[in-house]
Parts: sequence; structure tokens; C-alpha cells
Amino acid sequence: MRAAAVDFGTVRVGLAVADEIGLLAHPRPHLDGRDPGRVLLQLTDLAREEGIGVFVVGLPRRLDGREGPSARKARDFAARLKKAAGVRVVLVDEWLTTREAKGRLRDQGLSERDQRSRVDSAAAAVLLQSFLDRERGPRA
Repeated sequence: MRAAAVDFGTVRVGLAVADEIGLLAHPRPHLDGRDPGRVLLQLTDLAREEGIGVFVVGLPRRLDGREGPSARKARDFAARLKKAAGVRVVLVDEWLTTREAKGRLRDQGLSERDQRSRVDSAAAAVLLQSFLDRERGPRA
């Protein structure tokens, strides 16, 4: 079963998809988040075309660990995605995924400007990779 991750934002929605064997997460170009209905359609098409069986949606939390308005939006979006795509949707705490993604992009030598256009999908890849690693469990 293939998996995809969504880092839901109001302007850009980061997207990453796992390889066919569910081992590695790969960032995809971000989606325009200004029209959530269109994003749902694009993700539904992705699920159908690429056999996505589970979507991982980032759940943002405040610094104190509580959920705020952004988390409520992510939960609402996840519920809508599950209904629209008809696949499993898992909410995963996205704590520090953007910071880690920025660090990885910086390590690749990308400028601040180039990082801006890629950070959302890079964060989705970090989120998805952590999910894939947990799903596989400890290595023997």
C-alpha cells in the first residue's frame, strides 16, 4: 500500500509520496492551498491514479503542545479528505518538521529563496518518512 503525506497550509500544501515498497518518502511539488476544494480533488485523483492507500496529514500544535485553530483546520481537512478519497487518513504531530526540512534544504546548498518554494513538500517528506519508519517497526 502506498502512502502520501500532506503538510496542509493556507497558501501552499506540501506533498510527499512513498515509493512503491513504502520505504522512502519523496517530496512532490506543492499544491496551491488557497482553494481547499481543489486540493481535495487533486489528492483524490492522486489516490486513484497512484494507488495511495493512506494519507498522513500533519497536525500542528502550539509550543505548549495544545491544539489551536491550525490544528482544528487540519482535523477538518483530514475528515474531508477521508470522505472524498475513501482511504485511510492518519493525523501525525508535525512538531519541528519544517525546521528539519529547512535544515536539510540548507545542507543541500539551496538558497533561502529556493528553500521557500520547496520547504512545504520537504516537511511533508519528513512527516511521511517518520510515519513509514514507525509503521515498519524496529529493525531486527
